[in-house]
Amino acid sequence: MANYDKYITPNMLSLTDTYAVKILICYFLRQINRPITPLQLTEIATDDGIVNYFVFTDAMNQLLDAKTVTLENVDGEDYYVLSEIAKLGADDFKSMVPKSFRDKILGSGLKFFAKLKNQKDVLTNIAKQERGFTVGVHCTDGPLMLMDLKLYAPDREQAELLRDQIAKNPADFYAKVLDFALENGEYSPEVKEVEI
Repeated sequence: MANYDKYITPNMLSLTDTYAVKILICYFLRQINRPITPLQLTEIATDDGIVNYFVFTDAMNQLLDAKTVTLENVDGEDYYVLSEIAKLGADDFKSMVPKSFRDKILGSGLKFFAKLKNQKDVLTNIAKQERGFTVGVHCTDGPLMLMDLKLYAPDREQAELLRDQIAKNPADFYAKVLDFALENGEYSPEVKEVEI
C-alpha cells in the first residue's frame, strides 16, 4: 500500500472516504479508551475539519447498523462502545488511514477531554471593583484545593483577556505561579549614593 502521508498537509480538506472514516473512528475509540457520547465524538471528529459532518454521520450509521459500534446507556447517558472485532480491525487496518489524520483526531480528542477537565477543575470569574476588576481563579483537583487567587485588571477588556488566557491552559498557569513563588527571593534594594 502506498504511503500518502507525505502529500497531506494540515490545511488540506477533510477525509471524505466513508470506509476510511469508519476505520478512523474505530481507531480513535480504541486509542482514547474511555466513555464518549455521540455529541462529544461528533464535535471531536468534525470541529477541526478532520471529517466532513455528513460523511461522519454516514460512517457512524453504518458502524451502528453493523454493530461494530454500539450505544450503551449508563446513568441516563448514551456512550459509544467499540465491539471486540472492531478493536482488532482498528489495530489491523489503521494504516489504511493516513497517519496525519490519525494524529489529528487523537490530538483533537485529547484537547477536547483536557478542556472538559479544565472546565470542571478550574473556575474563573470577573468581579467589578471600585477601581477596575478582579479575575478570580479557583483551581481544584477533585476535593483538593490547589489555588484560589485574585488578579487585578484595570478594565473589563483586560480582565476578560486574563481570564481567557488562564482558561487556555490552567495547568501551565498553575505551574508557572508555583515556579515563580519557589524562585522568588528576598527583596534586595539597589544601593546608589547621592552625590551632593
